[in-house]
Amino acid sequence: MPESPTADVSELSYEQARDELIRVVGELEQGSATLEQSLSLWERGEALASRCEQWLLGARERLDAARRGVEG
Repeated sequence: MPESPTADVSELSYEQARDELIRVVGELEQGSATLEQSLSLWERGEALASRCEQWLLGARERLDAARRGVEG
């Protein structure tokens, strides 16, 4: 894992962020991490979820623009 929980998140594709988010959630669900590790995982998960949301919003905007182009 990078030095900072949010390091390099902006460089990830949607699929990369989603897959890592799934891994992070799995680790948190296991409950075997220390409190500090859990906090770091949580912060990383929040950053990854935000990155996924950015990708999805961008995709929605592109679809909306394409629809406007077809309708217009």
